[in-house]
Amino acid sequence: MKTRARVLAVIPTFDEAENLRPLVSRLLALPEPLDVLVVDDASPDGTGEIAEELGRETGGRVRVIHRPAKRGLGTAYVAGFRRGLEEGYGRLLQMDADLSHDPGAVPALLRALSRADLAVGSRYVRGGGTRNWGRARRLLSRGGSLYARLLLSLPVSDATGGFKAWRRETLLELGLERVRSTGYCFQVETTYRAHRRGARIVEVPIVFTDRRVGRSKMSGAVFLEAVWKVPLLRMRVVS
Repeated sequence: MKTRARVLAVIPTFDEAENLRPLVSRLLALPEPLDVLVVDDASPDGTGEIAEELGRETGGRVRVIHRPAKRGLGTAYVAGFRRGLEEGYGRLLQMDADLSHDPGAVPALLRALSRADLAVGSRYVRGGGTRNWGRARRLLSRGGSLYARLLLSLPVSDATGGFKAWRRETLLELGLERVRSTGYCFQVETTYRAHRRGARIVEVPIVFTDRRVGRSKMSGAVFLEAVWKVPLLRMRVVS
């Protein structure tokens, strides 16, 4: 396999001990080979140690970056992307560790990169959707996505989605050192920066399933973060 065609799945974790092993098992069983990089923020439930065990069991296809404390979702992805770029991966995936992002959708995201620079797993295009969400959660998510989409003139229906596949060149052009969002607004900022630099963005329908194990990290505070940070993106991101 050509070096630049290799695939790396970057997965930030905090207290995902019960979800990590089944997630990795499904990813490594996909038809197209990929490697997994776990970025663990000192999970007290031993998630980082499980990632190390998986690395030994899989001959190094699973690796882990151990960070000393919680530093935010955005910084975890940046750390993972930088490692992947340094090691020559040609395509990089980002996804949640809690099985809300279906590993079965990964092949479609990767195929989309044949005609795009960034493939976004979308809940809000034909064929996409959510499962096990209450009315308030659906309104919060749709409202936040619509808000970002309209304010930033983004050509995507799911502006806040975090299940994405990137071409290597797109991440290099993005300028990871310029990304400022550390929380969930990272999803909006990176898509916006890619759009501003002329990236070809396509949406791939996905069905998002709420986590079955553990507590959701989504809250009203996440929505409030977007309310004041999204307008700042428009002023800060000039290229």
